[in-house]
Amino acid sequence: MKTSARNQLHGTVHALHDGAVNTEVIVDLGGGQQLVAIVTKDSAHQLGLTAGRKVFALIKASWPILVEGAMPKTSARNTLCGEVKTVHTGAVNTEVVLQLAGGAELVVMITTGSERKLDLKPGDPACALIKANLVILGVEE
Repeated sequence: MKTSARNQLHGTVHALHDGAVNTEVIVDLGGGQQLVAIVTKDSAHQLGLTAGRKVFALIKASWPILVEGAMPKTSARNTLCGEVKTVHTGAVNTEVVLQLAGGAELVVMITTGSERKLDLKPGDPACALIKANLVILGVEE
């Protein structure tokens, strides 16, 4: 599958929690990191989501909020932490690649002004905050 989303994280469904309309899906990414997605109950059913099912999560690079340092307390359901791998500075936006604990990489686009303020360098600890309703889940058929 090809997609314009820069981030395609692979994992295994750890647990599902049904609500009246939506289902909370907890995905194990490896390395002790989990990703929470909120999808409709109908979508969870159509995808055949059950504990142990392999899934992929799509996250556009512009959706996460980048935080310098160790894991902060936040209302965002997803806090994926790792180490800055690369910083590619542009005139308006900067691409930051985080190496996550499980080995996956997460690309985050921030403004170049924010990059100057954070002053991130390769090897620095950083976290990406991602709202659960911004995570798109898919399965291979």
